[in-house]
Parts: sequence; structure tokens; C-alpha cells
Amino acid sequence: MRRIAAKDGMPVLEAFDPADAGDQEVRIRMAYSAVSPGTELMHLRNKTPRALLGYSGAGVVESVGSGVRHLRPGQRAAVYGVPTHSDVIVAPKHLTVPVPDSVDLREAAFAGIGAIAIHALRQADLRFGESMVVVGLGMLGQLTAQIGHAAAYVVLATDNNESRCRIAARRLPGSAIGSTEAWLESRLQRDTEGGLGADCVMLCAGGGGDSLLEQSVGWLRDRGRIVIVGVPNPAFDRNALFAKEADIRISRAGGPGRYDPSYEAGGVDYPLGYVRWTEGRNLSAFLRLLEERRIDLKPLITSEWPLGNAAEAYRRCAEAPAEEVGLLFRAD
Repeated sequence: MRRIAAKDGMPVLEAFDPADAGDQEVRIRMAYSAVSPGTELMHLRNKTPRALLGYSGAGVVESVGSGVRHLRPGQRAAVYGVPTHSDVIVAPKHLTVPVPDSVDLREAAFAGIGAIAIHALRQADLRFGESMVVVGLGMLGQLTAQIGHAAAYVVLATDNNESRCRIAARRLPGSAIGSTEAWLESRLQRDTEGGLGADCVMLCAGGGGDSLLEQSVGWLRDRGRIVIVGVPNPAFDRNALFAKEADIRISRAGGPGRYDPSYEAGGVDYPLGYVRWTEGRNLSAFLRLLEERRIDLKPLITSEWPLGNAAEAYRRCAEAPAEEVGLLFRAD
């Protein structure tokens, strides 16, 4: 079997022998896995000595452990949180969900990224009719904007790349999409009750630094919220935050349960009455959105690569980020 790893700044295709599924695990023969450029290119740029790549994909169940009840061999499944650029994976049961028959496995492969977007929106704590600004329209920002639109929020989305703005505009009828700061300021005047500011700013961009974070405070209403999804090492001006008593929230991955060994490896679920939306339930919610066609990923999928072409795929990610929004590896 084959899988993609980062070794000293280079993507390599290595051979390995996959394990059998443990009691609380699911073994899946992968069909597609989604590329997360920010995370994966970081490993390559930083010349990480060794890291297995990918965390979101879909395929067909080969076997399940004795403690698995929601999946069976031969069933299609989406997975999150384990290295997915591989022919075969073994994943914790709470990180796998069934894929409805009507959902294309290519779209289902983005379920892990979708769960991250859903958890970020839960951190935003928006209500029907409230407004949000989505900053950054890579795949994560595109999904955040589409899901927010499906939830009937007022969506203003921006990216300095006009190509990504055009892609978003085709999938977000009635929403405001633009590429300049002046455009965003004018739309905030128009769409937030006379320019009072957005209820929330979702920072899905991978860069921008302190200036972007400071700008986002200016786009907020009094006591608005900023959710940091993709911006590293945030730093804010204290006086700007004080003036609006802004709420700053960090969104950690796909939701409650992430990085908890008892939940992920041990298979111990959180009671629904105490933790309504775990990372596993967020995965299921994303698949429901796809099944009901409330979101549409097909226009976002820009290329598909065999596992053996990993080096070319990552080069394309790095050199043409405007053209490449949704990249898939195909295990065949």
C-alpha cells in the first residue's frame, strides 16, 4: 500500500502495511482525499523531518471493529482527523460517518474541512438574520460562506484574489462578494443597519498578520465577535478591542473531541445532552448539507491528482493558489 508523507520539505510516496481495525476503529479503502494547502504546505515549507499528510477523505469500508455500530463493510464513509492521502487508512470510529447514496465521494472527501467550517460557525454563535464577514476564500472560507448562507446569515465575503471571489459569487446568490477593502467598507454601510458593523468576522485567511486582525475589529459592531480560524499568531490593539468590547474566539479544528484520547482513540462519546455538537456530529451535519444540496462543492473542485503525482500537485498549490481552490488526491 502507498501513502504520501512530507520528508525534509519534499512530498514522497512511501510503501507501508496498513494495520487491521481495532475494536473502536474502521478500516477504509480510500477513494479520494482532500488537500488542505495551508497545513500541508506548512510541513513542506518548514522542512518537517517527517509527517504523514492529509486529514479529510472518503472511501469504502473494508472492516470494522467490534465496538463499531454505525458502519459496515462495503458502506461508503467519510473520515476526518487521520492521515488520508493513502490507499488504505484505519480511523477512530467517531471520526468516520456514512456517506449518503446521493452524495458524490469527491464532495464527501471534503467532510473534514467542512467540519472545521461548521465548528467555526458554531463558535461565531450567530442567530438567524445576523451578519458575518468571511475573510479569505480558499476552500475553508468558501465552505464557511456557503454554510453561513444556508443558515440564512447575511454573508459578506472578501479575498484579494478576484478569481476566488468570482467562484464564491456563483454559489452565494444574494450575498456580497468583493476583493477590496473599500468595497467591504461600502457594503458594511449598506448591509449592517447603516454601517453599525458586522455581528462577526470569520478570519479564514492564512496570512495578513496584525494589520488584518486590526482591520477586522473596525468591521465589527459594538460587542461583536471575531473567530480566528486560519490566521496564525494573532496580535491585537488593546484600545481597539476595548472600545468595542469585542469578543475574540479561537476555533479549534472540527469541534469537541478533537485531540481527546478518550473520545478519539478510546471510542467514548460525549453525551448529547451535555455536548450537542462533537466533531463526529459536525461531520454528519456536513454530509446532510451535501445530501440536501444546501451547499455545492463541485464548482470548487479544481483538480484531481493520482497519489503518485503528489510533487506536482503541491507545486501547483504553491504556485497557482488563485486557480487551485479544491484539490483532490485519487487513490487508484
